[in-house]
Amino acid sequence: MDEVRGRGRPRKNPERLARWTPPEGWSRLVAWISPEEKKALKRVAVEADVPVADLVRALAAALAGEVVTYEELLGHVRKGMQVMEKIPTLFERDVHFRVVDQPRAECAWVFNGEGIPTEKLDGTNVRLTVRSGQLVRVEKRRNPSKLQKQQGIIDGWYADVDEFSAQDKWILAAANGTDVSGWPDGEHSCEALGPHIQGNSLELTAQLCVPFNLEVPVFQDVPRGYAELQEFLATLESSYAPGHLAEGIVFHHPDGRRAKIKRKDFSHAA
Repeated sequence: MDEVRGRGRPRKNPERLARWTPPEGWSRLVAWISPEEKKALKRVAVEADVPVADLVRALAAALAGEVVTYEELLGHVRKGMQVMEKIPTLFERDVHFRVVDQPRAECAWVFNGEGIPTEKLDGTNVRLTVRSGQLVRVEKRRNPSKLQKQQGIIDGWYADVDEFSAQDKWILAAANGTDVSGWPDGEHSCEALGPHIQGNSLELTAQLCVPFNLEVPVFQDVPRGYAELQEFLATLESSYAPGHLAEGIVFHHPDGRRAKIKRKDFSHAA
């Protein structure tokens, strides 16, 4: 005998269909997002006291109504893309993960002489949000797990650090040890460095964060060929911590693209 289930809560308007019918000409937008991205959207939606769907519609409406300009939106989109996209290495790799003398097609702009070469710092990638010279948010970069990669999630993202987590202790120490009073308002991608971070190859005496857009040293007269870069990096001294070898170089294109090459990429090369 089937169990008789009780009635649920009655509808306020029983004559009204439960399913909402969109106006004529409307279309449905579907996108796959990560749990962290969903959490970020829900956080803003809760603050605005609206569903996530209405939050997305509000953005679209603001853009259509020219309340938000295309330039403003594109600036934030580019920041997001920089978070999601892993910085490509200049050269292809062989089956042993060694770089070979074969430039990657997506890095052609580097070999055409474009972009500014900066020092690649060996630390932990974080993002600091600053308002009126005050640090208001600290995030760390997260990369997809092996299972997530199998599920098609290949890009990284930023997630809030946990002030009660032992794992995030030194990231917070680096953030709190950084003077942001002169930084402009906004989100700043940084490298967290110091005695307890990534082996501290530069032998720094304190934790701090170096913003990529403000303080990372620029190198001059950097070669862009395979053999020339291998020789150049073998003896390249760090500008940030003189007396120590630099980890590598990151090339920055004016449009936001980046490409990298590390000294250890050549460590097993012939």
